[in-house]
Amino acid sequence: MRIRSFEFNLRELAGSTGDFGTLFPLAIGYIAVCGLDPAGFLVMMGLANIVTGLVYRLPMPIEPMKVLAVAAIAQHWSPSMIYASGFAMGIVWLLFAFTGAIGWIARVTPKSVIRGIQASLGILLLIEAVKMLSTWWALGIGAVAVAFLLRDNRYAPAALVLMVLGVSIMLFRGDFARVGPVGFALPALTGFRWEEVWQTMLLAGFAQIPLTVTNATIATSALIRDYFPDRTVSVRQLSWNQGIMNLLVPFLGGMPMCHGAGGLAGQYAFGARTGGTNIIEGILEIALGLFLAGSIAALFAFFPTAIIGAMMFVVGVELVKFARDIRIRKDLAPFGATVAVSLLANMALGFAAGLLVYHAIRYAFRKLGYCRCGSLKNASSPGSMSCRP
Repeated sequence: MRIRSFEFNLRELAGSTGDFGTLFPLAIGYIAVCGLDPAGFLVMMGLANIVTGLVYRLPMPIEPMKVLAVAAIAQHWSPSMIYASGFAMGIVWLLFAFTGAIGWIARVTPKSVIRGIQASLGILLLIEAVKMLSTWWALGIGAVAVAFLLRDNRYAPAALVLMVLGVSIMLFRGDFARVGPVGFALPALTGFRWEEVWQTMLLAGFAQIPLTVTNATIATSALIRDYFPDRTVSVRQLSWNQGIMNLLVPFLGGMPMCHGAGGLAGQYAFGARTGGTNIIEGILEIALGLFLAGSIAALFAFFPTAIIGAMMFVVGVELVKFARDIRIRKDLAPFGATVAVSLLANMALGFAAGLLVYHAIRYAFRKLGYCRCGSLKNASSPGSMSCRP
């Protein structure tokens, strides 16, 4: 069966909103706290979405780099520091792609650790989703029910129904009266000081790298294989994409951007199946940046938090469910180590812990004379990898 590269319908439109749950809070922080120009922020994100959709012909989320975003908002970075951090990430990911380092990391990373990263992200999203749902329990529980009941509906996709519900609530509460008027604005040329490149790497950039390796690159590539087995996208391709993207967008007001397993799971859960999703999302973001730059932060802030929480809850469930193919005998120890350390510390340390446990077990088995399957090697042929029952 031939799979279409581009579709433009209600399901793809709904899928394009699937990762808004993680975008909204960070977008508000970047704009309201750090003073990032909304026009540049949104237009650059929109262009990145369109180009990525055309290149990969698949749903491919474009997201803020979360460690950098949280650090920038918490520490009140200036816009130039944000642009410098994006440029620094561009250099890092081009180096990873050019040297092949990202491919080597992917090769030594077993599926059990990848599943652990996906499950950890899913659990963290579920925890955050419950906090958002608690801001309005009745609305939140109802929105979760709508999300699950309509997730496969082609004519009333869940994400669109929830978006319409959220906008209706804003109209009823009179929130649009507090939003600025429509006005046209183009992104401005932006720049940074070269010393800020190293400064932001020390403040958060080096901490961002392991998360981008695991979630935005390795886990995203693995999730693409799960969802679209005939459309493999390698970790090296994703690394090239993240490098080029982040080298260019800082000069027109863009933030540091990456891909992400959570965003992809969200898009897919709400209907995304083709590159049309990215093109639709890109057009929406460009329109918002050009015509609503002065009021976008207020629009995001007034949108009911419980509805965003419901969408995030569905994404969390979508990610956790991939743990069902974990084999208890072979995969449980590295999977458990990855999840436990990720939740107690962070995903970078969880990734390292999972790798350590996996390769320690393999080394111990080789020393004891066991095959990967857990059975003893054939004693009559010491060099053989055949197993005896």
